[in-house]
Amino acid sequence: MIIYGRNAVREVLRGPRAVKQVWATERAAREPWLAGAPLRTAGADEIERRAGSPDHQGVCAEVEPYRYADAAELLAAPDALIVALDEIQDPQNLGAICRTAECAGATGVVIPERRSAEVTPAVCKASAGAVEHLAVARVRNLADFLLDARSAGAWSYGADGDARTTYTQPDYRGKVVLVLGSEGRGLRPRVARSCDELIALPLRGQVSSLNVSAAAAAILYEITRQRA
Repeated sequence: MIIYGRNAVREVLRGPRAVKQVWATERAAREPWLAGAPLRTAGADEIERRAGSPDHQGVCAEVEPYRYADAAELLAAPDALIVALDEIQDPQNLGAICRTAECAGATGVVIPERRSAEVTPAVCKASAGAVEHLAVARVRNLADFLLDARSAGAWSYGADGDARTTYTQPDYRGKVVLVLGSEGRGLRPRVARSCDELIALPLRGQVSSLNVSAAAAAILYEITRQRA
């Protein structure tokens, strides 16, 4: 896998994945955090060709494939805080949610194996490298995962704009799974039914919904505020 962007490459160098080679422009190669990396200088055109994107910021790296976590292990963590994503397909949204989840101290993120964005180089960059420090698990069926979460003692809260319970009302102590739906469609019916409670963010403007990554940030920091 070739990842690109300064934050993504800096964090992969700090994380558990093996880094085989780093390419950087002469200017980017002067960055102190590249000291000790397996570094080669290269022109911007070569880096863009290797990265497959013009958004490389002067650096890219060849790394081993992303290692997905085990969903059952996430549920086994004491007071686990897990973000479950129901068919989020935009890599930018997945990356932004992973960045927020990591910063908020979440145990991990769970995504479906099908019809969902995966941890790609674009997601690595959008997360500012947060995926290198965050457990991301893939499951065959998200609704079944939520049933497993219930059996593990977790309470699942699904974000739904039509819910009567506002996001500040629940008690988020203990094991919690925050469930967020796909762009535009929201939660699928079976996933919504598998949640223990549906919650909503107040919308007081003219636009009918928030971007899913913005909703994730608002709810995650309410959860962390309560748990603090």
